[in-house]
Amino acid sequence: MPGLLLGQVFPDFEAETTDGNIKLHEFLADSWGILFSHPRDYTPVCTTELGRAARLSQEFTDRNVKMIALSIDDLEDHNGWTKDILAYNSEESDCCSLPFPIITDKKRDLAVALGMLDPDEKDKDGVPLTARCVFIIGPDKRLKLSLLYPATTGRNFDEILRVVDSLQLTAGKRVSTPVDWQPGDCVMIPPSMSEEEAASLFPSGVYTKDLPSGKKYLRYTPHP
Repeated sequence: MPGLLLGQVFPDFEAETTDGNIKLHEFLADSWGILFSHPRDYTPVCTTELGRAARLSQEFTDRNVKMIALSIDDLEDHNGWTKDILAYNSEESDCCSLPFPIITDKKRDLAVALGMLDPDEKDKDGVPLTARCVFIIGPDKRLKLSLLYPATTGRNFDEILRVVDSLQLTAGKRVSTPVDWQPGDCVMIPPSMSEEEAASLFPSGVYTKDLPSGKKYLRYTPHP
């Protein structure tokens, strides 16, 4: 199955969506982008995911991220399903429309081209369904992160938001984020950076964890 590698330019494509026809690169413009796929419309896990994505949409907008979803059903189904998604959110949001478009991929052309199919989950005709993919695309149109969940497992959009924070921070600063990092936590200095350069770049201080090996590779600095 074809797939995409980190760092590759994300394929530009034209598609029909609930907001009209789009060309992906033109739609994203200078923003970051998240493309997330769903097995199909009117399914329970997908409805909760799109509902959560809608509730977090302002958080993504604040980070200059445009979201776009994909499901293999047609626009009529998408528009009807949207009402269910909004109803699911009704107690937590008074939004009257989804804040992002949903791509229709009836022939599964995009699902195949982007390596989205889940071979273990099939529809009534025995055709593989779309997996739960997440592609994060940078302003340079290159793939920055991909996640691939099976149809049976819903995604955590708070984690996707956290990942965006890490990607955007590390794109502009020569740092890494450690396990369970949250915005505001200390970050890590790459081993390739010398002590002198680290001290110059991070005047707020560099802290090294003492290890049995004696190697000084666990270096932290406050969130820059």
